[in-house]
Amino acid sequence: MNCLIIDDDKLSRKLLEKFVEKTDLLDEYYSFSNAIDAINFLKKDDDEIDLIFLDIEMPDMNGVEFMQSIGDHPVQIIVVSSKEKYALDAIEYNVTDYLLKPVTYVRFLKAIEKAVSKLHEEMLPSSSSKDDFFIRNNASLKRVSYDDVIWVEAMENYIVVNTYDERYTIHFTMKAIMDQLPVERFFRIHRSYIVNRRKIETIKTSTVEVNTSEGVQSLPIGKSYRELLLRDINLLSK
Repeated sequence: MNCLIIDDDKLSRKLLEKFVEKTDLLDEYYSFSNAIDAINFLKKDDDEIDLIFLDIEMPDMNGVEFMQSIGDHPVQIIVVSSKEKYALDAIEYNVTDYLLKPVTYVRFLKAIEKAVSKLHEEMLPSSSSKDDFFIRNNASLKRVSYDDVIWVEAMENYIVVNTYDERYTIHFTMKAIMDQLPVERFFRIHRSYIVNRRKIETIKTSTVEVNTSEGVQSLPIGKSYRELLLRDINLLSK
């Protein structure tokens, strides 16, 4: 999991950086002393961030204002604060955990395990026994077989369902489409991509390749998602 650290207290920020570096469950991190710089970073690289460690009491933009500004962005947040009084605000924004300063590594690790568990749950669509579904196409409903879907891609408030013959753009969320897709056929490989696992031809370090009617298409795969996919496939190796 890639993460952001947002804390105006230098000592607290450095402690969190140290904890992240010694935790195998976490990958890259980016550290900011204010929420405004972090917001600007997220606008450019939001798909790469899975988790945010967020202080509350900061100048210019506090932690609550930061959570308001990112709205329903799917990134997980762990609040790190010296005050208990912000816990109710944290609950309102459905944060993953709430750490009180000074943070111990044992408590930090417990919060990380909770975040990883939550990430895994969100990546798995619910099972379905149906073989197809319908998509509204102009004034009609179009039947689409699950076997014809190659990948699904998120685009702001819409998703694009890519098949061999057509691309369907519908007003839907990634979470909602994941709840519709059968877990045995589809796998989330990125915050913005779900792929039909039967269409995967090659798994690389940061991409997977699928065959389309126009040739091979490379799709991004996040490190955490890749590790889950490798555990799930039938892998023969020495």
